[in-house]
Amino acid sequence: MAQPSQQPAVELRDLVKQYVDPNGEIVTAVNRINLTIYDEEFFSLLGPSGCGKTTTLRMIAGLDIPSSGSITLFGEDVTDRPAYKRPVNTVFQRYALFPHMTVRDNVAFGLRMRNTPKGEINDRVQEVLKLVRLEKMGDRKPSQLSGGQQQRVALARALVNNPEVLLLDEPLGALDLKLRQAMQEELKRIQQEVGICFIYVTHDQEEALTMSDRIAVMSDGNILQVDKPYDLYEDPKTRFVADFIGETNFLQGIIVANDEQSTSVRLANGQIARVGSEGKQMAVDLPVTLAIRPEKIFVGRGDPPQVSNIFEGQVKNIVYFGTDTYYDVALSPDVTVTARQQNHDYTGNAAIVAIDDMVHVAWHAHNGSLLTE
Repeated sequence: MAQPSQQPAVELRDLVKQYVDPNGEIVTAVNRINLTIYDEEFFSLLGPSGCGKTTTLRMIAGLDIPSSGSITLFGEDVTDRPAYKRPVNTVFQRYALFPHMTVRDNVAFGLRMRNTPKGEINDRVQEVLKLVRLEKMGDRKPSQLSGGQQQRVALARALVNNPEVLLLDEPLGALDLKLRQAMQEELKRIQQEVGICFIYVTHDQEEALTMSDRIAVMSDGNILQVDKPYDLYEDPKTRFVADFIGETNFLQGIIVANDEQSTSVRLANGQIARVGSEGKQMAVDLPVTLAIRPEKIFVGRGDPPQVSNIFEGQVKNIVYFGTDTYYDVALSPDVTVTARQQNHDYTGNAAIVAIDDMVHVAWHAHNGSLLTE
């Protein structure tokens, strides 16, 4: 996979967007965010509804005007520039295709509005239809296409104008699960082929993790963390990020000791858990939250693996999901963890562990994260 350029494509500086609600109160939708997104990068704005991600995208597009702050595209300040004068195009969740036009005419519409020569229109339309794998469907009407094909037409219509940045506002939200997953692969392929910056808005963590070079997690108008997918998942900086990205156990505790390799945390039941410190020293007596992913936790009978954290607990619930089995295990009346283990075969853990069994619960120190907020 080619690495994104280090040339900034989009720079947001102290960007703020405020509205006045029906009661006359000022609502801050985007709160002084600072962000640099690079050329050739697939970048996602990820967060729950109302977090400010779509408002941010609309300000980049020029569809919303910032209350304060600045927006720079490839070194040019475009904060006050109208949308039609910005080198960007937007793909929305609603395809908004012209039902009476063919696929080819839908894609060509923007070029015709710009009085592009007919020969150039034909060449560019055919080229972009080939890119989205619809070159044989140019004469069909939108009603003759599947939802995924209609989404590709909308994508082709945005790309045919050769934008320097493509903005995508939850474009896969209306598709069913399997089609959405297939389109994720298609979008990433297309982005790599055209080699421009894609900025993608979604509330779906799987979409963001699957496609993105980097992700910004947003909440209440703020950016909480910007990282590569692996780092965001494995090393969340806040409880919100750890909770929003994937599944996580949160165990309350207090720092009791530090050494070069790990930090010791006393859990609510008095047991000590060790967490990899990587040279970071945290103050003794500091209240913390230990975050540990379910798939990092071993559950089983017999000899546990040789790891830093080994506890004994009682199985309270088992849920079989086909590919995986979830176990809720009580380490004490007030401390319970959820573990997830892959079902490698029918003789796996699910066949030998039952509710109420006493089991070992174990995980490596480096798989835990300590959160203070």
